[in-house]
Amino acid sequence: MKATVSRISRAFQDRAQGGKAALIPYVTAGFPDLDVTDRILDGLVEAGADIIELGIPFSDPLADGPTIQASSFRALQNGVRVEWVLERLRAFRSRHDVAVVLFTYLNPVVHYGPERFCRDARQAGADGLLLTDLPAGADPGLEETVRGSGLELIRLLAPTTPLERVPEVAAGGSGFLYYISRTGVTGASAELRQELANEVAQVREAAELPVAVGFGISTPEQAASVAGIADGVVVGSALIHALEAGGVEGAVEFVRALRDAMDGA
Repeated sequence: MKATVSRISRAFQDRAQGGKAALIPYVTAGFPDLDVTDRILDGLVEAGADIIELGIPFSDPLADGPTIQASSFRALQNGVRVEWVLERLRAFRSRHDVAVVLFTYLNPVVHYGPERFCRDARQAGADGLLLTDLPAGADPGLEETVRGSGLELIRLLAPTTPLERVPEVAAGGSGFLYYISRTGVTGASAELRQELANEVAQVREAAELPVAVGFGISTPEQAASVAGIADGVVVGSALIHALEAGGVEGAVEFVRALRDAMDGA
């Protein structure tokens, strides 16, 4: 029997066949208001997103910069909890087949109950899980719980990750590797590091999983540049800025501009 290809793998394969990179926008569930989440998710699909990162807000998001931190705090003030995010995901899945990766921290998952969280997330239609504060090998039991649920376990790599550790990190993950374009926290950046292309090339050589690059990508030109060296492009803080400044319409136009630039339109 032929193995079923996951939505995440299919997204990368479909883009790679055309010589393109996958576009992976990030939004915080419940930001800026509860009624925006369904609309922005639909808009991201319409604008050409291949995979969506849906952030579950947490009160102490240490890996995130001021923009995403602020979006998480506002979402929590709006009353967003894990259950609500999964409800919105379930509603999204009834309308769309685009892959969704839940992006969060260990605390909400542990508080909810890891096995229950993974089961409910999978049933709601999640394809993957990215836990920013779970280094590879730090909690084998939790890692196995995620993998056993059918969720893809998305791993992070940074410029400080030793190249010899890349195969070990990749072996414990699936879906794709998220390469952090710089040290520090998330946030829009004026320019990309010159060493990025070489670093991504080394990671792609050392691991079989697709490599998506995020942290600091804030313009269509930067997205196009990264699309030329990586399998995927993740944009978060700049999209949150666009959503706050221009509403859903402004955010969708921003993502559409990213897509056009990455595709060479």
